[in-house]
Amino acid sequence: MAGGLFRWSRTTVQAVPANAQQQSRNQLEHNVTHTHTGGEFHVFDTTLRDGAQMEGLRYSVADKLAVAELLDELGVDYIEGGWPGAIPSDTEFFARAAEELNFKHAKLVAFGMTRRAGATAETDPGYRALLDSRAPVLCLVAKSDMRHVEQALRTTPEENLEMITDSVRTGREHGREVFIDCEHFFDGFRHDPEYATLVVRTALEAGAEAVVLCDTNGGRIPSDITEAVTDLRRRLEADLPPERVRLGMHAQNDTGCAVANTIAAVQAGVMHVQGTANGYGERPGNANLFSVVAILETQLGMKVLPDGGLENLTRISHAVAEIANMAPDEHAPYTGHAAFAHKAGLHASAIKADPALYNHIEPTAVGNDMRILVTEMAGRASVELKSRELGVDLSEDRDAQDRITARVKELESKGWSFEAADASFELLVRDEVEGGLPRPFTLDTYRVIVDHDPDGETVAEATVRLDVDGDRVIATAEGNGPVNALDAALRKALSERHPRLAELTLSDFKVRILAGSTGTDAVTRVLISMSDGRHEWTTVGVAPNIIEASWNALCDGLAYGLNRRRA
Repeated sequence: MAGGLFRWSRTTVQAVPANAQQQSRNQLEHNVTHTHTGGEFHVFDTTLRDGAQMEGLRYSVADKLAVAELLDELGVDYIEGGWPGAIPSDTEFFARAAEELNFKHAKLVAFGMTRRAGATAETDPGYRALLDSRAPVLCLVAKSDMRHVEQALRTTPEENLEMITDSVRTGREHGREVFIDCEHFFDGFRHDPEYATLVVRTALEAGAEAVVLCDTNGGRIPSDITEAVTDLRRRLEADLPPERVRLGMHAQNDTGCAVANTIAAVQAGVMHVQGTANGYGERPGNANLFSVVAILETQLGMKVLPDGGLENLTRISHAVAEIANMAPDEHAPYTGHAAFAHKAGLHASAIKADPALYNHIEPTAVGNDMRILVTEMAGRASVELKSRELGVDLSEDRDAQDRITARVKELESKGWSFEAADASFELLVRDEVEGGLPRPFTLDTYRVIVDHDPDGETVAEATVRLDVDGDRVIATAEGNGPVNALDAALRKALSERHPRLAELTLSDFKVRILAGSTGTDAVTRVLISMSDGRHEWTTVGVAPNIIEASWNALCDGLAYGLNRRRA
């Protein structure tokens, strides 16, 4: 068994005295400054392993390679790629990664278990698979809760320590960095702090780069983390030099405290944080690593990413979400589309004087933007700032501000919503200020017919009659639904004179029944998003008839897109 200075017994030691806990808390700020120097702090990403356990998420090997490249671009220190030998696709990933990935900053990590009881690391097939992965770093999960040792591993406390020692030393002998993840550490430390401490010390003495304290069940809150880490460091530093006490934190989000718990651990002295992109993970997920690094850099003043890394945070967050086929979280801290969005007129008035009055950081620091939302809550300041954002200066036109504000409030009271439809708001503003953008046509009539035959086939046909530059144009087209048929008929009618339409695609279509209206005669709001391959814009339409609401949004979207391409 490693070491001889630390003896374990089944008697639980007494809690740290209250005055010692208070002294430890007084050292937290000192610990952050003193411990995290010399480039020793680790940012460890486990999106491809622990994050992949999220319900509904599945990465192909190609997806994992693409995500790994993005994480390396962000500047994390370690990327845990999966469990080679246990999961066939992970074995394939490591084989391809060794040939195809050329990290500029990160090191690839293979995850696995310490060797089995009664075996040796050199002969254990699971452990050999980790070495065969050619990953330069191993992360090994070990039991630190006595109950798990006896009931899950079905082995002795002494054998568990030998498994850890053998596994760490063997990895080091093969030239690998080795981390130990202490599974269920905080539960185990509460149950038997003496044995949990001995597990950590054993791994450190065997040569582990760091020992990671895992809140596996996600049931702890920040005060639990602070007290446990502070107590653990006190116990370890009684026998080990402080520089050898290298601890990490891995938090699950079952209490919603994963990010806060991770920050509390850092303030208590850990030098290694684990998390996942966008907080992906099993059950409610893991600590969102993007929030963690943003807090460390912007709130605690710790440089944990290379130059330029933090400015890529929002872009990489959204890119990872797209690869995972998950909608980006609009309201995620730092990286969400709404993270720096302001709706209340009072906020806009203050932001007009100084954006820092309502932004906790400069949004561009994390690659995001401040947005002003125009709604029925908007005042003149909101309208002025949003119009400026869209390229229209209303600062000297108080009458226009008043007219637009009144128009927005009137339309919003009828169900229109401009906060998600910037293009419709811009059209409204330019209508008031500039007489409107050029429209490619004026409508005479449209008609839509939907045929449903006995075989269950449904075909929609739309006919539009338009005035295009003084000429009457009639076009008919079919589609898989009424809106698709209208879109096809419009394009057919306009394509000869507006060939740019071929570059505009309908990328999203949302329908909502407005609150307070029920049944099939309810008022309907439609949002249509279009793209020209480089930019995307959204328009809104509202009407009791879903076809009419869609038509309004569709016409505005095409008009906006054609004018954007012309500009």
